[in-house]
Amino acid sequence: MNMKSPLPASQAHLPPDRTVPGKWLLSQARRLAAGALTGFLVCGVPNGPALAQPSDQIEAPVAPVGALDKIIEAGIVRIAVPSDLPPFGSRSRSSQLEGYDIDVALLLAKALGVRLELVPVTSGDRIAALLTLRADLVVANLGVSPERAKSIAFSSPYAPFFLGVYGATDLPVKEAADLKNRKIAVTRNTIEDRILTELGVEGAEILRFDDNQKTLDAFTAGRAELLATGNVVAAALMKRASDLKIEAKFVLQDSPASIGVRRDEPGLLYWTNVFVFSNKLNGELDRISRKWLGAPLPALPTL
Repeated sequence: MNMKSPLPASQAHLPPDRTVPGKWLLSQARRLAAGALTGFLVCGVPNGPALAQPSDQIEAPVAPVGALDKIIEAGIVRIAVPSDLPPFGSRSRSSQLEGYDIDVALLLAKALGVRLELVPVTSGDRIAALLTLRADLVVANLGVSPERAKSIAFSSPYAPFFLGVYGATDLPVKEAADLKNRKIAVTRNTIEDRILTELGVEGAEILRFDDNQKTLDAFTAGRAELLATGNVVAAALMKRASDLKIEAKFVLQDSPASIGVRRDEPGLLYWTNVFVFSNKLNGELDRISRKWLGAPLPALPTL
């Protein structure tokens, strides 16, 4: 019959679990872990957040107030619109702003449920009006380009537009190379200005003006042989000055108009895209296109 050996005298006074190798260490580790858990629950993690007690009030983080919320709270939206670009925006005989973009701005304010404040701008002032906080949105026949997208964000297009070169019917110009030794009027800092500059046609003289009306005036006065502008602008000029017998020479670029939004306002940009999408579907943008451009709204790209 096997009998356990009596404990050595040196271990006779120890607790039972210390007489087995490793068992005492495991027991102590368990006690330490239990003590640490108790301290964690009571005091919390050192240098960290304490566990919430049943009586604590848990508050959700407050999201920063964006431009969309501020517009709705203030009850007013400031929209930059063209004042020198018929039929998108110009002054009537009674000095009231009217045009395609003014109608879109009115529709936009109505959808927001707020009052509209129009901010008249020229082509060269459109983006500046947004960046200097004079306007919340820009509805001013604004074409999209990678360079402009470094400064502002754009909605999906809401209006058709393409850029071209126009001149008298008897002027032999059919392509960019034919601009050699010709004078071309263009509005400064527009997409058509950039395109003409990038073409770099030798001998072509680009005459730049600060707004669209000055550009049109220079062309009709004979200071330039050719005009670089948008199709609807040229169409309005042809109708107004039929004696000039103007025609399209060639297309520079398709450039549908988008609504400009500050880059740090994703909430307002999202709402604006929903606005454009909805008013394409319900026919409102088609109605405005037929009214001011005399044609139905064509299929437009999306961003």
